[in-house]
Amino acid sequence: MSNTEKRSGGPAGQIHPPLDEVNLRILEILREDGRISMSALAERVNVSRASVYSRVEQLTASGVIAGFSAMIDPGKVGLDICALVFVTVHPQSWHRFREGILQMPDVEYCCVTTGEHDAMLIVRSTDVGGVHDFVTGVVAARPEVKSVVSVVVLDEVVRKSYVLPSDIPDRSGSTNRLGMTRFTTAGNGRDTAL
Repeated sequence: MSNTEKRSGGPAGQIHPPLDEVNLRILEILREDGRISMSALAERVNVSRASVYSRVEQLTASGVIAGFSAMIDPGKVGLDICALVFVTVHPQSWHRFREGILQMPDVEYCCVTTGEHDAMLIVRSTDVGGVHDFVTGVVAARPEVKSVVSVVVLDEVVRKSYVLPSDIPDRSGSTNRLGMTRFTTAGNGRDTAL
């Protein structure tokens, strides 16, 4: 397997197509406009329509493109309040915690984290009271939850649908390293994806 090919999280042995310059450009354009026609996409990438169609199909079939959906402005649908909810879970209760989170329609995003807390949720509500009711009445009430810390978001400065390897600048020559980053490995049962 080359450096540009990665194992998929899908069926065993499935390999992602190489993310060459053309595939990365396709992904950049789809991030800007997921409804672009194949003809317009081909023109912007400077390849044939058949080639761009084949590449998009391959990226989708391999799971690189996991799906297409609309992006909305949460405030314009009445969800003016966003909060980050940091959760600490009792040991040996990860399975129940994961199952519980998957049943909570209020949760926009959940990830298992290193450090002081075990997981972080992003939740949205019409008002601060809604966040309070959800955090105290639903999340903190679960028996597997040891503690909860919630933080109301004042302003969402950057919100991208995804980041590509081509977006990340090379910082290998940087000499201005301020401080240290501590990495704590995931505990038993925390290393499985939600």
